[in-house]
Amino acid sequence: MTIGDLLDPGAVALRAGAPGKRQALSMVADVAARILGVDGDAALEGLIEREAAGSTGVGEGVAIPHARLDGLDRVRAVVVRLDAPVAFDALDDKPVDLLMALFAPRDANAAHLRALARVARMMRQPEMRAALRQARSADAIHVLLTHEATSTAA
Repeated sequence: MTIGDLLDPGAVALRAGAPGKRQALSMVADVAARILGVDGDAALEGLIEREAAGSTGVGEGVAIPHARLDGLDRVRAVVVRLDAPVAFDALDDKPVDLLMALFAPRDANAAHLRALARVARMMRQPEMRAALRQARSADAIHVLLTHEATSTAA
């Protein structure tokens, strides 16, 4: 499984900004509803429920929110880059501007965990984070993520 297997070209959004964590998650859910065909309210509810168990802000301005949803046949990803970072209760207490969300079928335990591990490894790379922040378009972000995934796939 690569990031290219998870991330459709239209599933990347550059957004003006969100005043807070909930609004950032709402943006993620909106993209998921539009591109993945899932129920937006259910996606937002799933993301919020997961955040209640502990923040998915992993540090260095990155969050990897995730939820299990009905109506999916495989793990899928959505990326939202915010213009202004928002407080996210991240592990390092830094605000978040890069959100790479994962949505999995309710029964995708192993696939969901593999996808989370792959995304976390990729987002730990300072060069990748910098490139994502400097990308000028959603298409450029998609290429960065899918090219990186292809070049690092084992």
